[in-house]
Amino acid sequence: MRKWIVGTVVLAVVALAVFFNVPTLVDGRMNTVTHPGPYAAGAAAGAAHQSLFVADLHDDALLWNRDLLQRYERGHSDLPRLLDGHVALQVFATVTKTPKGLNYDRNSADTDSITLLAMAQRWPTATWNSLLTRALYQGEKLHQYAKDSQGRLVVVRSRQDLVDFISAWSQDNQRVAAILATEGLHPLEGQLENVDRLYDAGFRITGLTHFFDNEVGGSAHGMEKGGLTPLGRQVVERLQAKGMLIDLAHASKPLIDDVLAVARRPVLVSHTGVAGTCPGPRNLSDDHLKRIAATGGVVGIGYWEGAVCNPSIPAIVKAIRYAVDQVGVAHVALGSDFNGATRTPFDVTGLPQVTEGLMAAGFSAGDIRAIMGGNVQRLLLQTLPAN
Repeated sequence: MRKWIVGTVVLAVVALAVFFNVPTLVDGRMNTVTHPGPYAAGAAAGAAHQSLFVADLHDDALLWNRDLLQRYERGHSDLPRLLDGHVALQVFATVTKTPKGLNYDRNSADTDSITLLAMAQRWPTATWNSLLTRALYQGEKLHQYAKDSQGRLVVVRSRQDLVDFISAWSQDNQRVAAILATEGLHPLEGQLENVDRLYDAGFRITGLTHFFDNEVGGSAHGMEKGGLTPLGRQVVERLQAKGMLIDLAHASKPLIDDVLAVARRPVLVSHTGVAGTCPGPRNLSDDHLKRIAATGGVVGIGYWEGAVCNPSIPAIVKAIRYAVDQVGVAHVALGSDFNGATRTPFDVTGLPQVTEGLMAAGFSAGDIRAIMGGNVQRLLLQTLPAN
C-alpha cells in the first residue's frame, strides 16, 4: 500500500510539472519567426530608424507566462527587446477567450482554450471562470511591470500622460509608453457598466470582437457574422462618451458598417491586412479602408500570414503601400500582432528592416516617420482623455 501511495504521489507531481510547463512549450511553438535574429539593416536605415518615434498597435505579450521586464529567447517581444527595436509606444492587448480548434472562417463561442492556460500559468482562481477578471488581471500585470521597471515602462492613460512621456522620451529614449487594450469585449460579460470598470483599470482601446461572435456584435470569424447588437449600440455610445478608442480588428463586415454609421470619433483597426494585397475574412476592403480613414482613424498593418499572405518584409511593405495609395499616408501604421500565436518575419528587434523596406520602396522620410509611429502618436494625442 505504501509503495502504491508513493507511486501515486510521484505520478501526480510529474503530471503537475508537465501541466505547469505546457504554457512555455505552447508559447515557444506558437509565437515564432521565419528568420531568427540578429537582424541586419543598412547603415542608412539603421540611422533613420533611430530617429523615429516607433509605435505598434497590437501585442499580446500579457497573455503569456513571461516577465515583460526580462529578455527571452522565445516569443516576439519584451521590454529589453522593445528598447533594442527602438519602440517608443506599444499597445498591449488582453486576450481572455479563444475557441478550441480556432480557425479563420467559423468559430462558435461554446468552447475556450484560455481557461486551461490560465490554470497552467497559475493565474488567480478568480480568473478561471470570469472573462472580466482575466482582462483586469492582465491589466494589473502591466501596471505592476511599469512600477517595477524603474521608469523604463510607462502606462499612459491620458493625453497629458502621453505629452509628458514624449517630452521625457525626447531626452532619454530608453523607455517605452504602454497603452492597455482589449482583444474583444466579451469581458463585459453582457453588462454595460463593465465598460466603466475597464476604463477605471486603465483600458483605453477596446476591440469589439475576437474570434467569435459575442454580446456586442459579430466577428469576421464567427458563426453569424452579424452587426451591432442592441447592447453593442449602447456599448459603442458609452465608449465614445468616455473617450475610449474603438478597435475594429476581427470585426465582421456588418459590424464595421454599423460602427462607422454611428462613429463620432476616429476609429482604429489595430492589426489587420488589406484585401487588395491579401484576400481574407478579416482583411479590409478598399471601401472600409476609405471609410475608416474618413473618421480620422488609423489602420495597423500586421506581419503574419493571414494579414499579408507571405510573412516577409516585402509583403508588409506591399500592404502598407497599397493602403497608403488608397487612403493617404496619414492613416497607416504598424500592427504587428506580436505574441498573438503568430509566425512573423522577425521579432521586435528586426523593426529597422521595416524602415529599410519602406526606404527601398521610395517612401519619403516624412512618410516613414508617419507610418512607423507618427500617425499613432497624433491619433492618441487627439483622442485620449485630457487627464
